[in-house]
Parts: sequence; C-alpha cells; structure tokens
Amino acid sequence: MYILVVEDDARIREFLDQGLRANGHSVDSASDGLEGLGLLRTNPYDVAIIDRMLPGMDGLTLIQTARARGTTTPILVLSARSAVEDRVAGLQAGADDYLTKPYSYAELEARLLALQRRNTGQITESTTLRVGPLELDRLSRRVSREGVELELQPKEYALLEYLMQHAGQVVTKATLLDRIWGISFDPQTNVVDVLVSRLRAKLDKPFPAPMLRTRRGVGYVLEAPG
Repeated sequence: MYILVVEDDARIREFLDQGLRANGHSVDSASDGLEGLGLLRTNPYDVAIIDRMLPGMDGLTLIQTARARGTTTPILVLSARSAVEDRVAGLQAGADDYLTKPYSYAELEARLLALQRRNTGQITESTTLRVGPLELDRLSRRVSREGVELELQPKEYALLEYLMQHAGQVVTKATLLDRIWGISFDPQTNVVDVLVSRLRAKLDKPFPAPMLRTRRGVGYVLEAPG
C-alpha cells in the first residue's frame, strides 16, 4: 500500500514509518496538518493515518477540509483521546476508522488492510496487478508467475509492486530509494542493485524469459516477456 502518515511526534512518526516500510508499504510522512493536507490532496494514497492533535491544522479540521475538497482516501485517526464522544467526532469529521493510543502495531496493520478492502470492495482490478503472466494480489500479498507462487520478502514485494504499477516505464534508482527506503539518492549505495538482484533470482531465473530488465545508467523496467 501507499500510505500517508501525519504525526507531529517524531518518535511515533519514525516508528510508524519504519514498521510500515518493513512490511513492504510505501510511506510519505508529514509533521503538521497543513503539510499533511497538501500531500493528501496531491498523491493517490491507499490509506492515510492522521493524528488528531497536530500543529498548523488539527487532524479533524484536516479531514473535514480534505473531504470537502473531494478527497476519498480512507483515513484512520490516531488519538490518545478515547472517550466515545471523541471517537464519534472523528468519524463525523470524515474519518473511516479511529484507533486510540497506545495501540499494537499488529492491530494497526489489520485495520489498514480492512480499510483497503472496504475501499476496493469487489473490484478486483484495483486490488490485483497483472503484467503478462505475473500477478500480484495486493490484499493477500500473494505473487505468482505462470501460476507458480513466488515467496517474496517485504522489501522484494514492495519493489515488485511499485515496478508493476509502472510497468513498461523506466524507474530510476533515486525513485526506488525514495519509495522503498524513504531516503535520498546516494550514488555510493548499492542497496537497490542488491534488492533487484534478489527479486530477479525469484522472478526471472526459474523461467525462460526475463521480465525485469536493467537500463544501464538509467534504472529498471518491468515488462511482459517477449
């Protein structure tokens, strides 16, 4: 999933960012409500996680403003305020779910998946990515090529999902560093090359025709074989 986190507490924001990325999600983050609103309005997030108490613009105002401007992204509110009236206020502002602090990461992940399922409904086109004989189910996180299931680690899954979303397009190393690791481009690092090599070993080596190709000096492209 492509997830937005809006949280002013740096420790909590870093915890969420690292946990979500470790599970194969792409993450953008913001530390105040105004920045969060701008990101929510301009990017196609699958889910947004928004703290209720934020500087610049509080979480409920952020949600109300985004909904008034036509944003339909599923939103989960995080808040230390757990009274019934607080939860009701969050849902009435336009949130789809409300989770109180402290919370377990396992519950957070389950709620995010539930929001994604609820948002996609029964429209399989939005939950399944296909490129030639390659299929990725974004709900079950299962990947198969020619009917053979591929066992991918979280980072491998995140890389493949992003490449499938941009099939036929050359994706640069800088873009992958930002989307998969959340770091700026470093010409000295080879983490992208290593991850691509690991993915290629599972995606291409067992099959007669490659799908993941290198464009030297530019980046990588995923294409249907042939």
